[in-house]
Amino acid sequence: MGWDALALVEAADDRPLIERRAVARDGFYELQARTVIERVPQTAGIAQRWAVSPYRGCAHACRGCGARAGHRRLGLDAGGDFDTRIVVKPNVVERLRAELARWDGQELAVGVSGDCYQVAEETYRLMPGVIGALSGAGVPFTVYTKSALVLRDAEALAAAGARVAVSIAFVDERIRRAVEPGAPGAQARLELVSALVEAGVECRVLMAPVLPLLSDAADQLAATVRRIAAAGARAVEPVVLRLPPGTREWYLAWLEQAHPRLVERYAELYDRAGLPSQGYEGRITGQIAQLCRVYGMGCGAPVVEPREPRAAQLALV
Repeated sequence: MGWDALALVEAADDRPLIERRAVARDGFYELQARTVIERVPQTAGIAQRWAVSPYRGCAHACRGCGARAGHRRLGLDAGGDFDTRIVVKPNVVERLRAELARWDGQELAVGVSGDCYQVAEETYRLMPGVIGALSGAGVPFTVYTKSALVLRDAEALAAAGARVAVSIAFVDERIRRAVEPGAPGAQARLELVSALVEAGVECRVLMAPVLPLLSDAADQLAATVRRIAAAGARAVEPVVLRLPPGTREWYLAWLEQAHPRLVERYAELYDRAGLPSQGYEGRITGQIAQLCRVYGMGCGAPVVEPREPRAAQLALV
């Protein structure tokens, strides 16, 4: 009788980490998160130091997105995988409630690792629970998004006193199609600002990322700020493009193909951490601040004082 030898050692699994730990469902990776409040990278350029993101990766496929490096830790690449292989945290609300019980009241950003109202939210509907958890704990928060799906939760956001920061970096559709191919157009986002304001939600515009030598001309900045003001936004937060590892390689590969003459200039503008030179950034944000004054809007990140958390804090010892 012939016998087939049984392997004594399990064959090595060379699949990406995410494919070994997550459940693949309907084109998404469902991964149970151990923690959901994460530190915001210093290169992000936003005011908040901590964030919660129901999704990692983003179908908007913005070439300059600073969150791309997170996919590398999952065994995926920071380019096409970030755009198409979206990681979902189905237990985000449960974990968030547990972590807020120990939170000190600092403001949180929502949607930094991936737009919290991208297409995945239509399937998973995680944001109503996230809003409820943050509101119930009395924690101030700002939602960052490009998507009109946020209007579904406008009433809850207004009741929670939340801010919504809609990202509108420029109003030139040719640029948008090249660097934000999966995102709504500028006009749709401007209309979103108006709709949020009408719904009673405090709405700001994250004018980010301003692209050096592509969207930073004086007339381009003026046109963008003028249309943001006309949409009813209360303030603008300008952020010049950051190029941290992961984002740098993806963005510069595109730049080399689309605008090869600019590559050398970018090398001069950016340091190793991916931050633009202070002189350049100061000049651009100064121009935007002046335009905001002309149109009666605030400019820069809001100052938010931490609130006393409503949930009882747990003893540490």
